Amino acid sequence: MGDKASAHPGAAGRATAADHPASVRNVVLVGHSGSGKTTLVEALALTAGAVNRAGRVEDGGTVSDYDEIEHRQQRSVQLSLVPVEWDGIKVNLLDTPGYADFVGELRAGLRAADAALFVVSASDGVDGSTRMVWEECAAVGMPRAIVVTHLEAARADYEEMTRICAEAFGGDDPDAVLPLYLPLHGPQGPDGHAPVTGLIGLLSQQLFDYSSGERKGSEPGEEQLPEIEEARNRLIEGIIAESEDETLMDRYLGGEQVDVKTLIEDLERAVARGTFFPVLAAAPAVDGARQGLGTIEVLELITRGFPTPLEREAPRVTTVDGKPRELKLCDPSGPLVAEVVKTASDPYVGRVSMVRVFSGTLRPDETVHVSGHGLTDRGHEDHDVDERIGALSAPFGKQQRTLTHAIAGDLACVAKLSRAETGDTLSAKDDPLLMEPWQMPDPLLPLAIQAHSKADEDKLSQGLSRLVAEDPTMRLEQNQNTHQVVLWCLGEAHADVALERLRSRYGVQVDVVPHKVSLRETFANKSAGRGRHVKQSGGHGQYAICEIEVEPLPGGSGIEFVDKVVGGAVPRQFIPSVEKGVRAQAAKGVAAGHPLVDIRVTLRDGKAHSVDSSDAAFQTAGALALREAAADTKIHLLEPVAEVSVLVGDDYVGAVMSDLSGRRGRVLGTEQTSGGRTLIKAEVPEIEIGRYAIDLRSLSHGTARFNRSYARHEPMPPQVAERIREEARDAS
Repeated sequence: MGDKASAHPGAAGRATAADHPASVRNVVLVGHSGSGKTTLVEALALTAGAVNRAGRVEDGGTVSDYDEIEHRQQRSVQLSLVPVEWDGIKVNLLDTPGYADFVGELRAGLRAADAALFVVSASDGVDGSTRMVWEECAAVGMPRAIVVTHLEAARADYEEMTRICAEAFGGDDPDAVLPLYLPLHGPQGPDGHAPVTGLIGLLSQQLFDYSSGERKGSEPGEEQLPEIEEARNRLIEGIIAESEDETLMDRYLGGEQVDVKTLIEDLERAVARGTFFPVLAAAPAVDGARQGLGTIEVLELITRGFPTPLEREAPRVTTVDGKPRELKLCDPSGPLVAEVVKTASDPYVGRVSMVRVFSGTLRPDETVHVSGHGLTDRGHEDHDVDERIGALSAPFGKQQRTLTHAIAGDLACVAKLSRAETGDTLSAKDDPLLMEPWQMPDPLLPLAIQAHSKADEDKLSQGLSRLVAEDPTMRLEQNQNTHQVVLWCLGEAHADVALERLRSRYGVQVDVVPHKVSLRETFANKSAGRGRHVKQSGGHGQYAICEIEVEPLPGGSGIEFVDKVVGGAVPRQFIPSVEKGVRAQAAKGVAAGHPLVDIRVTLRDGKAHSVDSSDAAFQTAGALALREAAADTKIHLLEPVAEVSVLVGDDYVGAVMSDLSGRRGRVLGTEQTSGGRTLIKAEVPEIEIGRYAIDLRSLSHGTARFNRSYARHEPMPPQVAERIREEARDAS
């Protein structure tokens, strides 16, 4: 499928560098938490290392770069890169977290990859979130294959799992999702379970026995041929249906024997086009063996069936001022265009950026232009700067092995990019460009925090800015109404990781406090008030009297101030003072300490003293008048209402709508969408959906999504408002 890689491991510490995009495969592993993605990556790396290094894995500790948080949480929480070499091809394996809270890391992996391996457990099946990611890949035509793991489990059933995969992923064409191999079972154990010890190739009709720790091929016995005939015929028909040779199916059905070499070539083309999705099986090596079951077959599929970076259409590129820029597809000699797909902090080398190069060649110690991704609304600092990069490297366990360069299509880790954030574009300093950003989920779980001590307060701002620079799925909010620092996350696990990173990486201890929504107050009826501020205690006194009328206005009107004083009762120079006092008191609130809005205040009359009246006195009188007017009428407590859209599987529509009603929500309507899902639109008070990101996931078994936007403030029900007022009184 093109030129081979320049396989030069070089001196100790030097990583293999690819010299042509055709020598690179970028593969992301997708699957639910616990499906075995990380174990599969390690098994593939072990197999590739054993074969390419004369039977031993290179030193370097573990293959995957876990941090302490992953050890504590017992699951992956970040995207990791493991490059391996197979048959002269550099394979960049991108291991993604399976838990929904870390979908931002998954999206980054999808952006960096050209094909996807969907990892499913033979004992657990296919969950709803994995199906949703499959649909995302289908929408952009990403080539995919399925690897079944956990074959050693007592209730594992490979044949049944291939049927489930065809049903889950095949859509209208289940024959596009078919196994390439059948399991070869060993003798039954005392529990009646027959372990999988090898594979039977349906196209080659070869047995591949892994029971010795290395793959050994042999011919099947006569008694095994009938077992594979039905599955083989179905696979051949599925491949031929995707063949570019339109006469092949008629010839095959007419009895012609199709050459295996032709079938394999058609299979590889169909996989690369994203129209056929083979199912394979894999298991890690056991008892010190060099090769895990099925790992060679998976590596062969990746290197021979998955597309090269040359076959992927690059994301849209513009100049920094938005003008479209056409680039030659994946050209190592073209203008530099690379993207930061992940940012991490290393305690020894500082910030490390994982970069996918889409055009040109990235070299160490060169100066590049860093274009920001415009996420200032999420608390990110906008930036558009030149920076000199440090060393290029490829990870291997806890080590970073240096790279001499990274060509278009390859992935590398870049040191010393102090300003670059996840999602940023790297380009030539004299030709700055910007890539269209990938879609990132909105963080919808608020986490209100405050510094634990004065020492933490001094470090909090820098720690938070670094945190959101690494993870664009977080949003940092400094709420001016509630005076809270709010870190918006995707879920509880996401929030836990954020707090742990603040503590362990940046030395900042914070306390989590109850999240407040921005409540407001308004007058329910028309009212009047008199503000009298008269003090005489020797020397210069204070004298100001004003009379106002207050009436409610429609929502969103703010505060209007009207002057209707006649005869100079309040001197002209003090009328702005009254308004200033009224607005200052409105900002503080008149009932429960929330801003007063949507009123018209009319100044009708007042009195002044030629000596003792002053700006300060009339400000105080204005505030007193507003408080008196509030005391003589009912004050509505206004709460923010969000417009919520929930995309949920049809099986959960009733439960979701019932839950929304229980949150004082008003369902506005429903709309049927593709894939057996329904879009529910509703209006719900924000105070009722603080934890909705968590509750909806539980309610829908992780298959629903929602978004929210501010609609308006409206009066809170009296019983709820009274509870809020009581809480405010207790707090004071």
